[in-house]
Amino acid sequence: MPFDPDAAAQPGAGIFGLPSTREASRIILIPVPFDATTSYGGGASGGPQAILEASAQVDLYDHQFGRVYEQGLFMEDIHEGILWLSRRARDLAAPIIEAGGAELESPDHSKALEEISRAGERVNEFVDRQVRAVLAEGKTPGLVGGDHSTPFAAIRACSEKAGPEGLGILQVDAHMDLREAFEGFQWSHASIMWNVLHHIPRVTRLVQVGIRDYGEGELTVMKNSNGRVVTHFDYDWFTRLSRGERLEELCKEAVNALPNHVYVSFDIDGLDPALCPHTGTPVAGGLSFNAASMLLKTLRDSGRTILGFDLNEVTPNPEGDDEWDANVGARVLYKLCGCACR
Repeated sequence: MPFDPDAAAQPGAGIFGLPSTREASRIILIPVPFDATTSYGGGASGGPQAILEASAQVDLYDHQFGRVYEQGLFMEDIHEGILWLSRRARDLAAPIIEAGGAELESPDHSKALEEISRAGERVNEFVDRQVRAVLAEGKTPGLVGGDHSTPFAAIRACSEKAGPEGLGILQVDAHMDLREAFEGFQWSHASIMWNVLHHIPRVTRLVQVGIRDYGEGELTVMKNSNGRVVTHFDYDWFTRLSRGERLEELCKEAVNALPNHVYVSFDIDGLDPALCPHTGTPVAGGLSFNAASMLLKTLRDSGRTILGFDLNEVTPNPEGDDEWDANVGARVLYKLCGCACR
């Protein structure tokens, strides 16, 4: 029977209710259900499964990107080993988070930090294998987290495919994520971009949008980056819009700072928390869904090549009585797929 994109998703279908096979798909989604160090609220490890379930309700003709599904979208199975590793690392991290960070003189904390760090390295190894396999096939990897520590190896692998200008990252986020080993955790969700800047030299430009919650030390890292980090603060965009500037021009300004090869890292808390109320570290303010969609459309229309992307920190309601976070997350994921399909 031919596939009807306007029909209801059928039981047992893949992501977005599609019958796509891996071989016939251009975009391969890699779920990474790992959430060890989120410092305010946990649960992002449940994001990939929740997004998969909610994606069946997404209509497949996108107003901006058209028939995204025709490119072929396939999501790998959720790896139970990574899910177990997340639970183990989260149990070890919880007392440290409760204490406000690791006490390095504490033998218990020191031992826990070592095991949590090894767990993060195992996640990196898993992601590295998965992403390199996708890139070797000439396809586009999309990582579905999990917390924001999870895409490190994906960014590293994509950076090796970038041209002589190096790789640019478009980061949508409430936070700068430029803290070194936050609370003692080397692979902290709050340290992802610090780790990228210090360990992935082929990332030559980091453009941050939606930022509204950061430490002064992170601000110093940005200011001392010699232009490698370009930050668009949420309040500054609000101020410029209130003075009559157009959102389209702000989006172009952000995108124009990127080199030709780009990786998109989308933390769901970059959006207004009304759209992601259960994410681990929600912050008042943020982008509307339409503003984020315009930013992604501006990126695609710029002609730049999207080598990979991630969506992270989508956290289902722990009470289980609604699917709002996953509903929004699934739609952001579809937009990311549309952005990557030039």
